[in-house]
Amino acid sequence: METESAPRSAPVITCQEAGSFAWSVLAERHPALVRKVRDATPYPPERQRALDALMAEVTDGVIAPLPEDAHGADRWARWGEGQLRRPWFEVPFLWSESYFYRRLLEAVGYFGPGPWQGLDPFAPFKAAELDGPAVEAELAALDALSGRPADAQDQAMLSSALWGNKADLGFQISSGDLDGKGEHLVADDGALLWRHLDASPPGPVYVLADNAGRELLPDLLLIDRLLHTGRAAAVVLHVKPYPYYVSDATTADVVACVRRIAQAPGRAGEIGARLHDALAGGCLLVRAHPFSCAPLPYAEMPPDLRADLAQATVTISKGDLNYRRLVGDRRWPATTPFAELTAHFPSPLLALRTLKSDVAVGLSESGLAALDASGEDWRTSGTYAVIQFRP
Repeated sequence: METESAPRSAPVITCQEAGSFAWSVLAERHPALVRKVRDATPYPPERQRALDALMAEVTDGVIAPLPEDAHGADRWARWGEGQLRRPWFEVPFLWSESYFYRRLLEAVGYFGPGPWQGLDPFAPFKAAELDGPAVEAELAALDALSGRPADAQDQAMLSSALWGNKADLGFQISSGDLDGKGEHLVADDGALLWRHLDASPPGPVYVLADNAGRELLPDLLLIDRLLHTGRAAAVVLHVKPYPYYVSDATTADVVACVRRIAQAPGRAGEIGARLHDALAGGCLLVRAHPFSCAPLPYAEMPPDLRADLAQATVTISKGDLNYRRLVGDRRWPATTPFAELTAHFPSPLLALRTLKSDVAVGLSESGLAALDASGEDWRTSGTYAVIQFRP
């Protein structure tokens, strides 16, 4: 039960505190990622020098603007008002982390012109995960699910989409493989989602995607469940317009995942065929709004995106980054009501999120006390999760 009224504000999370989670992302995770990108793709010397320059700037310099002729330079200049030319560790964590990925794409020549234009620097990681043995086993498990009661299938698909969020390549760079660790659901409004959908005329369900690969696969399975059971007349899947946050899903990743599901035997193959037909027939629509890569909270979304999301019977938000953008990347008291912090959102909202950053809201006082007494880094371990619904 949420017991505390939402404060008007709370301190913005920055990377200034040495040893904090946000500090570790900028000081440790990003250098490790740059090394992995260099090792995975044989970028030419000028691109390697650009990556080295970016890391030197992040470590000891101030935030430089994009070149004036860079893709989206005007937009990023607006988003960066008050942040550019300051030390990286002093600005809001959400902003610095987002801008780092945009600058990384600039360093590797993603936007061109040139022969490296359009090459996803994270593609080797995504492909390796999608081709791994864990995916084969997860898709094969769908055969056993088909004989279970309908409500059990609903819950299994929702749970799979939730815990698929652990499959975050950026998180695993610094935390290691998470498989095998305990999972703890500390807020569960899943029943409210099904009740809302069953009480509503079939309409469009929107999904704000997070990661590709092993997370996007169960997202697509949940999407098929919503379409196949008639709870959704259509699904609109919002992905990123370009590679972002190591493993965030793009349109190319959606296509790759649908193909992977369709190639599997048994029930998975049947679902893959339905998803293929849904894409081709317009029942599953993919959109990639520029704001998906903005270093800003959803409270500041532009009017066209707000109007689009307002059409949803419900919007399902996946992952940690979307969650931070929904509630604001601030040090809210953890009992702050989720509904109050997301009152700005234009449609009913479900958040599926495993906790992988410091933000936490919507917890009961007793639940928070138990978590704090556990001695675990429950806010950042990736083994605690929430399903939170706001009608």
